[in-house]
Amino acid sequence: MWCIPQLDEEYIEKMEDVLATYEKPLSVQEPVVCLDEKPVTLHQEVREPIPMQPGQVARRDYEYKRCGTANVFCAVEPRAGVHFTRATPNRTASQFADFLQSIAGHYAEAETIHLVMDNLNTHTRKAVVERLGVQEGAALWARFTVHYTPKHASWLNQAEIEISMFARQCLGSRRMEDLEFLAQEAHAWKQRVNQDRVTIDWTFDRKKARRKLRYKIKRSQY
Repeated sequence: MWCIPQLDEEYIEKMEDVLATYEKPLSVQEPVVCLDEKPVTLHQEVREPIPMQPGQVARRDYEYKRCGTANVFCAVEPRAGVHFTRATPNRTASQFADFLQSIAGHYAEAETIHLVMDNLNTHTRKAVVERLGVQEGAALWARFTVHYTPKHASWLNQAEIEISMFARQCLGSRRMEDLEFLAQEAHAWKQRVNQDRVTIDWTFDRKKARRKLRYKIKRSQY
């Protein structure tokens, strides 16, 4: 968790911004959404698993066939328990732009959508504009107030917790043989957690950060 190469002013500024965003009250007009991606290796069974008795797990052969890789976009509104997943062949800028469109569509009435994400080179206005054109792309990007985590601080993104949940509860130790099956399973998992309104209990705030990392903020800041 505490992967902090250098606690400089830029790191502190971005961390304080992200943590202040998390401290915002739950709001329909200004939802807080965290986004990240998970690479998935696709494997196909070479032999059919041997069925077991009811309540037992089928025996699976150690041998499998590699079928390439895929990607799953994961986003979550942590306090509201709203979850978004989308399985894609890769995590290109165009795929990112399409995922942002789906998030913006869900919050059509929001004044702005606070979006927390890391500094991946596709997480930019340029990526959205190249996909949708200057007018539509700029309009979509303007729907979001973007909060970038500091470099080497992915632990500040609650989407990391979302991905961990997805990996355990959806992927598990199963083998996903192709993108279609992965997409079906990701969609089914998303429906379950949205139905249950699974929230994330984030407790690391600015006070704890200042105490834990031993830095001070000037009164004029934040």
